Amino acid sequence: MSSSSSSPPRAPPLTAAGGGTTTSLLAADPGHRDAVLLAARAAMGNCLGETRLDLDVPGLRLAAKGKVRDVYESGEHLVLVTTDRQSAFDRVLASIPFKGQVCSYLAVNFSTSADEHKTRHITPNAVVSSPDKNVTIAKRCSVFPVEFVVRGYVTGSTDTSLWTVYNKGLRNYCGNALPNGMVKNQRLSTNILTPTTKAVDHDVPIISSGLMSKEDFDEARSKALSLFKYGQEVALENGLILVDTKYEFGKADDGTIMLIDEVHTPDSSRYWIASSYEERFKSGLEPENVDKVLPDAPEDLVCELAWRYIFLFETITNSKFEIPETQEPIQERISRNVAEALHRLC
Repeated sequence: MSSSSSSPPRAPPLTAAGGGTTTSLLAADPGHRDAVLLAARAAMGNCLGETRLDLDVPGLRLAAKGKVRDVYESGEHLVLVTTDRQSAFDRVLASIPFKGQVCSYLAVNFSTSADEHKTRHITPNAVVSSPDKNVTIAKRCSVFPVEFVVRGYVTGSTDTSLWTVYNKGLRNYCGNALPNGMVKNQRLSTNILTPTTKAVDHDVPIISSGLMSKEDFDEARSKALSLFKYGQEVALENGLILVDTKYEFGKADDGTIMLIDEVHTPDSSRYWIASSYEERFKSGLEPENVDKVLPDAPEDLVCELAWRYIFLFETITNSKFEIPETQEPIQERISRNVAEALHRLC
């Protein structure tokens, strides 16, 4: 879809649920927001919804197709392609322009960069390289089938969310004792781990993990809590609250436990705007959030969500997101860059 000379219809600025008169931080720079919305509208016809790199890159095999990521195998390495697919409640709703680039960059940035966002001082990770804006090449390892969900607040609306189970009267969740008298969106006195394992078609909480040895579980638990604390510090420095997130770990041949999945991305994490949290909480209003969920996917909301992803990227990294200047088909670009990277690894 190409842009026209006339201005596109403006999507409503993101505001916090529950009302309020304070201008959202997300709408603080309307000129920049409008430019991103225009670019997103122009890019809607060139989103990365599906990938078939195995047809273009010799020796590459499609190993798994997730809700957002496609995983390919190549010898001792995995090629992880972060698509623009948007999922919620275990179904794909739409493709969001630039979403894959944002999530892939943030995951690699938190994992490997030499600046304040690195996490290798906490745990090693499986990242080898990032030859394309949507791609991470990683080491193979034995994956623990457990998601390490860390939470800092009593919130959420799904069946397994902390607020849902707390509101039903549960006061011990995944081994964490919860005091009486808490209200929705209240901060916990300490961050807690609520590990889950994948059922056939949904996430189901687990109390103890028989899928890992106690030694491995304890180490991964410590890493997850340390990563979350660090992520909260980075987020707060940039005006955000990291509310909850998930981590996944694997074990290398030498026994090293490594971080293997995306870190603190908008897809794996919940973020709130820090500056308005206290006032809104005291007033009984929902926090200003940057949620990923869309009940439907009309064009203006797709563009608005593209803005939300870029807003989070720019806020967390304190850098400007580079809108692609050309409309080269993304699949062709990725196939070329992956083939070159794998050749260098041989």
